[in-house]
Amino acid sequence: MSDDKAAVDTSCENDVVDTTSSCCASCGVAEIDDIKLKECSDCDLVRYCSDACQREHKSQYAEACKKRVAELRDELLFKQSESTHLG
Repeated sequence: MSDDKAAVDTSCENDVVDTTSSCCASCGVAEIDDIKLKECSDCDLVRYCSDACQREHKSQYAEACKKRVAELRDELLFKQSESTHLG
């Protein structure tokens, strides 16, 4: 490389959504010290490096996001509390 700085691999080569990934779901940039990824505010499954990446990826991810949001809502609705009226 002609660049004086050492090349740092900041990309994630993965087309599959990985919920444990530290990569932007849209552009694939990896989370490193100066790049902080933000989780999807609706489902918390994917992460993005910027609002622009989140908007760009939304059309590809919208169906899975809606499904996960419904799952989270159902978990909250049907979660039985420890103390019930039955004793």
